Amino acid sequence: MKKKNFIFTNKKHSQKAIMSTILGIISVVSLCAVIYLTYLRDGNAENGYGVTALLAAIFSVAGLILGIIALREKDSYKLFPGLGIFFNLAALGGVSLILYLGVYLS
Repeated sequence: MKKKNFIFTNKKHSQKAIMSTILGIISVVSLCAVIYLTYLRDGNAENGYGVTALLAAIFSVAGLILGIIALREKDSYKLFPGLGIFFNLAALGGVSLILYLGVYLS
């Protein structure tokens, strides 16, 4: 009969890490919605789309800071900080790409 090994730990999911992941998902979804709605209008973006992209960038910076802080915490799992950093960097990269293409193509 195989012996069962149990490992007890004090690790927990950080609230900052979860918030970082949520902010990253909100930012990515917002940017995807802005890009899709602009595509449906044949590239004519309304002013509200720009405000949405700006808010997504602000949320991404805040989420990135929270993710880095949560990653440095001891006795916490690293899943949510990693996801938060990934989503927030993806959103910041998307905003950067939109700005770059806007300057390059005009």
